[in-house]
Formats: sequence, C-alpha cells, structure tokens
Amino acid sequence: MNSLLRRCILTLAALAALGVRLAVAAPAAPLKLPEFESLAAKASESVNVSLDSSLLGLAAGFLDPKDPQDAGAKQLIAGLKGIYVRNYTFDRDIAYPAAEVEALRRQLAAPGWQSLVKVRKEKDHTNVDIYISVDQGKANGLAIIVSEPREFTVVNIVGAIDLEKLRLLEGKFGVPKIPLPDDHPGGAPAPAHL
Repeated sequence: MNSLLRRCILTLAALAALGVRLAVAAPAAPLKLPEFESLAAKASESVNVSLDSSLLGLAAGFLDPKDPQDAGAKQLIAGLKGIYVRNYTFDRDIAYPAAEVEALRRQLAAPGWQSLVKVRKEKDHTNVDIYISVDQGKANGLAIIVSEPREFTVVNIVGAIDLEKLRLLEGKFGVPKIPLPDDHPGGAPAPAHL
C-alpha cells in the first residue's frame, strides 16, 4: 500500500482527534466478504485473516504485556468483535471482479455505514474507500477497500473502535502496517507489510 492509504489513515486520526461524532445507528456485524476466488487464483500472494472475538482473545494472549505497543493493542482489541482482512498481491496488473467488489460496496451503502474517505487516482488506477459504522456517537465498525493495479485489500474491523488507538493494530492480526515518513530514514515511506 502506498502513501495514499497513509494519508487516508491520517485523515481518520485527525477526525478522531477533533472528536468528530456521527450519530447514526449502525450494525456491528462483520461484512459478508466475497470469496474473491478469481483474485486468489491470479494472486502471487494472498492473505486471508478471519478473527472473531474468541480468536482475537486467544491471539491477544501472544502479545507481550511488557511492550507498550502490544499492551495498547491488547487493550484496543478487548472491545473488538472481529478483524477480517483479505489481501491479494499480483505480479502483473489485473482487472478486479467488478461484481464482487460492487457487492461489497453495496453492503457499505446500507444504513449505518458512512463513507468517510473516497480517493480515486485515475493516473495510478488506485482507489481507496474508508467507511465507518457509528452507533450512539461511537465507532463500532470500520471498512477499508484499497485497489491498485497489483494489489487489492479489504479490511473490516468490527466492534468498539478507538480511532485514536487504531494505529496500534498495524502489523498485527493481518492489519497492514501503514508506512509513515517518520518510520524510516530520510523521511521516505517504506512498502506496507502485513
């Protein structure tokens, strides 16, 4: 993932810092992610993570409580009901199965979901969509869809989400690490890692 996704995540953080509250009743159920069989068949690498609340609890046991970042991640996932990630990387540019991607976007058009960020870069053929589900002023769901010519990623986080602490999940449980300029010498972002 590139700097475009990084900017979108930073926008989320800025909205959280400003205390943006959205007052819409929203479902807390995970999205019904398509199988994306055609993508998996063409991918040089694929990642499929499906962690419900019981598996998240089990996975949290592997986090180091002495590491402040792991301790923060453990605290954050205590309120989560699930983390679902689908990531496909390709050796060449591919066409995405429009029907499956549109079926996913239709779920996010349902009441309760709000489009938070939508970026279209025609030159790079990159699309980023970030949706949030809010109930009584608190985030209870997040969905991110990123499509690039050689990579496709869907992240669905279900449950009570503290947007300010969301970055603590980067690189854990299949949530991509968002490269920030501060993380690397010279200020250049590095490639994202799952």
